[in-house]
Amino acid sequence: MRISALSLSLAAIAISLSACQTLTPEERRAADERRCLGYGFRRGTDAFATCLQRIDLDRRADARAFRAQADENFDDFTRPIYYPRYYRR
Repeated sequence: MRISALSLSLAAIAISLSACQTLTPEERRAADERRCLGYGFRRGTDAFATCLQRIDLDRRADARAFRAQADENFDDFTRPIYYPRYYRR
């Protein structure tokens, strides 16, 4: 029983760490190119370059929106918290 609990916890740690992987710029570019090729664009054309540019702009807009939302959520914790004092008489 102890071995199965240990293996289960190791598997959970491995899965959680694998979720933290990020793409390198080269891998991201290759994925973007595959995406544009999947849409039917051909390499070396203006339409292909436009497709890559729009994917990049969309990614940047998502990052800006994520940062704005994170800032908005964090703003709630930067304000002073007021706790009224209650005195017994």
